[in-house]
Order: sequence, then structure tokens, then C-alpha cells
Amino acid sequence: MKPLRLAVARRMALVAQGLAAPRPSGRVDLRHLHRVFARVGAVQIDPINVVERAHYLTLYSRLGPYERRLLWRAYHERRELMEYWAHAACFLPVEDYPLFRHRMEAARPWREVQHLERERPGYLEAVFEEVRRRGPLAADELEDPGERHTPYWSTGWTTGKLALEWLFVTGRLVVGERRGLVRRYDLPERVIPREYLAAPAPSRAEAQRRLLLRAAGSLGVGTAADLAGYYMIPIKEARPAVEALAAEGRLERAAVEGWREPAYRHPEAEAPRRVRAAALLCPFDSLIWDRRRTARLFGFDYRAEIYTPAAQRTWGYYVLPFLLGEHLAARVDLKADRARRVLRVPGAFLEAGGDAATVVPALAVELELMAGWLGLEGVEVGERGDLSGPLRRAQSGRGFR
Repeated sequence: MKPLRLAVARRMALVAQGLAAPRPSGRVDLRHLHRVFARVGAVQIDPINVVERAHYLTLYSRLGPYERRLLWRAYHERRELMEYWAHAACFLPVEDYPLFRHRMEAARPWREVQHLERERPGYLEAVFEEVRRRGPLAADELEDPGERHTPYWSTGWTTGKLALEWLFVTGRLVVGERRGLVRRYDLPERVIPREYLAAPAPSRAEAQRRLLLRAAGSLGVGTAADLAGYYMIPIKEARPAVEALAAEGRLERAAVEGWREPAYRHPEAEAPRRVRAAALLCPFDSLIWDRRRTARLFGFDYRAEIYTPAAQRTWGYYVLPFLLGEHLAARVDLKADRARRVLRVPGAFLEAGGDAATVVPALAVELELMAGWLGLEGVEVGERGDLSGPLRRAQSGRGFR
């Protein structure tokens, strides 16, 4: 088992996530988008729009200012991406479709689905047949969308939405297109390219092996639990699979400084001597999906406070860690005030041991860059946090509010 310094593991993670390389200096195109997906494997979808939606922000952290329509061109026009529950709801390369077939086929009916089948026998099949007959449909486009029910995870889903989501989870339908946040569902054969639809689906065990290897490639180095969590593979099934991959030489065993659990390194993981990254990371960025791993790697105790009552928040509503070099150097509460056309910074906080003189200038540049990408005219820094005063002075010196 090879010993690995924590700093080396950190740099491996940043390289694996595509955050160590310089952002494109010219026009960003589909090739750049493909490289991000080749690195991270999955980009989480989240509807919160306080700054910008999570899938856009994850790409922005790696690409810098880019045209959002690139994502939709790859997804809608070229059918190079698909949606499924990978880590959470994610965009994925469409060639991964066969790897998730076992998950679709093994899905067990939710309690709400069981209730629906008892109360309205035949409704699920009627919804499926309507999509087959009419083409891509959203829940509110169904002939019988049903009633709205709050017990469905407090979402207020209609009966039709529940049916469509269950048919999606089981693979009988896929997301055919999106209109903003609204999913429109369709048959797989009308959406998934034929070569992936017809490809033999690997067994559950083989699919999990491949996904664990993908996870190792996207993490650089991680414990068995880290690798399992990336694609939400049950840890009891992941541990023996990871051990088998190590025995075969597909993964390399490592002992990372300060980690209690043994680690596994992807053979192609790289660790440059220095990382010159600077990026704001959304709460749903794949680098920080696992908060325990984030604490082990970066000494950064992160908890999103989106669902915490305002009076009980420590940092703010939508707080983005600021990556500088190989460290998460600060956390920044952000809000895009589109009515006033400013990027508001209600709070900015330096991490313990950080150097404000180094962090502030780099953060000021990143905030200005993000504001421009969001179509805003300035940055407005509030009062909360030990970085707010220095950051406000730095922004004033750059001609921003």
C-alpha cells in the first residue's frame, strides 16, 4: 500500500475534476463541454436559481464564461447527453445508458406508486400508452393529469407527474426534452441513439465495477465509500468490487495521510507540483458532493444552509466555496439580483489560516467575471463576514459597487 501525502491527494482530486487545468482562453465549444463530462462523468441538476442553476454553474467553474445553449445543443440537438439518477438527478454522457439499465430494471415501486396502483389500477399503463401515442409529454399535458398531492415528498406532484417519474426511473420512459425546468417524457427508442439502446446491458455486478472505475477516474483517489457514493452504489456491494479491482491492478491501494480508511487510486491519476485554480463552486459541484470527503481533503466543513431557517444560518442561503490554488480558501454567500442587475455578496468569509491579501484580489476577479457571464452590471458587497470590508474596497478600486 503506497503512502500518499494529503496535498498530493488534493491535487489529484482537482486534476481529476477538471479544475486544475486553465480555463479555455478563447471561444468555448462542444469539445470543451465533452472534456468536462469526460472528467466529472455526471453533472447534477438542481432548480435553485439564486445565482444560476447548478448544472450551468458546475460547467462554468471549469469553462469560465460560456454560452449556456451549448449544454442544450449537446442534449437536445445532438443527443449526446441523457438524464438519469446517477449521483442525484444528473446529466450524463448518453453512452452510459447501458450502465444504468440494471438500476432501472431493479427499481422497486415507491410507496406512493403502490398506493396509485391500488387506487387507480391501469393508470400507469394509460400514461405510458398516451406518451407512446402522442410523443413527448410533460405532466400537465396529459389528458388526465390527475390531482395534486403534497404527500409525494412534499413536492405537490400530480398523479400524472408521479406516474411519469416512475416510468422514467424504471427506464420505460426517458426525458425526451426540457422546457426550462419542465421535463417532457418520451420512449427510449425515440431519444436514445440506436447504438446505445441496442448495446447489451452489463450485469449489475459488471455495471457497478465500471461505474466504480469511472468514479475513481473522476475522484483521482478515494476510499471505497467515496467511490461508492459518487454513483450511489450500495457500500456493501461496492467494497468487494473495489477490492477485486485492486487485486486485478485496475486500482492502486494507497494510504492517504490522515485518512482512517484505506484509499484507492486510479492508475492514471495525476498530481502536478502546483495547482493554480481559481473558481467559485456551487453547492452541488461534484468536487464537493461528499461533505465528509471534502472535510478530509480540504479541511473544509461545508453544509449547505438552503433549507435552514434564516435565523439559524451561519454563512448564508446560497454559499459557494471559493477554490484558490489547491485550497478551499473562502466561502461566499451570493445572490444574482436581476432586477437591479448586480451580483450581490451578502457575506464573504475567509477560512481559518487563510491569507486575505491573497484571497481578496483573486476573489474580486472571479466575482466580476461571474457577474459579466450572468449579464449583470456590477458586484455589490454587503457587510457580513471578515472578507466583506477588504472585498468591498477591492471591488471599489476596480470600478465596481
